[in-house]
This record gives sequence, C-alpha cells and structure tokens, in this order.
Amino acid sequence: MLGTTASKGFKGHLTALARGEVTSGAIKIIGIGATGLAAAALAHDPAARPAGAAAGAMDTLLDGAVIAGSANLANLFDLRPGRAIKVAFLAGTPLLAVSLATRPTGVPARNTTAAVLTAIPLGAAAALLPEDLGERAMLGDAGANALGALLGLAATVRLGRTGRLAVLGTVAALTAASEKVSFTKVIAANPVLNRIDMLGRRAVPPPPAVVSPTP
Repeated sequence: MLGTTASKGFKGHLTALARGEVTSGAIKIIGIGATGLAAAALAHDPAARPAGAAAGAMDTLLDGAVIAGSANLANLFDLRPGRAIKVAFLAGTPLLAVSLATRPTGVPARNTTAAVLTAIPLGAAAALLPEDLGERAMLGDAGANALGALLGLAATVRLGRTGRLAVLGTVAALTAASEKVSFTKVIAANPVLNRIDMLGRRAVPPPPAVVSPTP
C-alpha cells in the first residue's frame, strides 16, 4: 500500500536504504533473509551433520542464504501465468526423485524429510497451476516466495555442503543476472523455453496492425 516503484532490484533498494530511505523492497530483503535464517536454524540437525560449533554456524548461514535466495528467485519468475510453478517443478522434481530413490547410509531420515518438504509445495503448486494458467489467480509475492523458500529448505535438508554451495551459486548468479537481463526476453527468444513457458496458457493475441495514414 505504501511502496513505490522508484527503486527496483537489490541494488536499487539497498542504495535507497544506504541513504536512509526504507523501501518496501528493503523490508522484503530483510524479512526474507531473517525468515530464511530462522528456518535454517530450526531445521539444522547436529546429529545428521556432526561438526563443531563454528562449522554448524557456517552451515546455518549457508542454508539460510539458500532458503532466502530461492524464495526471492522464485518470485523473480512470477511474471507470467504459470511460469514460477513450472520453474518450481523443473527444480523440485529431480530433488524429489533423488530423495525417494536413494538411501544414504546413516541418515535415511534426511531423505524422508526432504521428500516430504519437496512434495508439499509441489503438490500445492500443482493444485494452483490450472487457476494460474487460466489467469483466474496468481501466486503473487507471498505465494512465489513461499514456494521458493520451501524448495530451498528441502534442498538444504537433502544436499551436502558442496551441493548446497552449488545451489547458492546458481541462485546468486541468476539473481545477479536479473538485475541486468530480462528473464521474459530471454525466454521469449529461445524456442524451447518459450514453448514451455506458453504451455497451457491462452494464446497471446498479435499486436494490432499499424495503418499508415493516407497522404
């Protein structure tokens, strides 16, 4: 209700915050970051990752960054009907499959937890997909952030430190790219990505023809 579009992206909101202006985007950055860190702390299982206090703290910070970054990235894709949900399925389905198929020695509970944490948001997303594609409803900031955060949480539970670092690097790279590049333009320019993006959506009408005035 009070936010404006004067500042956009991480750079814009953090720059505004540096000069003392608290934007709605800055509140989201702080809020999502704090929520991600809290979720990582609550989900941290010292028995599954035996390590010292310092290593445990680093794992919590890493997991918090993965959860918060995934939440934000999912929201960046929520610009067209069904797009964020499709991205969630592309990212979450392999994680669910691996969690169900493998049984690492000593930590089978992590696989079960990761499978449940992945299945819940994907199931909710699948239920919402027809409404989203039909343009009768949309995820919005709250829905897209929640979807990305839950998948990020599932990844932190299932993956080792190397895997989590890889996820964080990918999320950070895509987030940084979004500051300079339009995901929508990239998708539209790629035939495969555009076909996936348009799957289930109603056709976009062609632009009206421009008629030159008669001299």
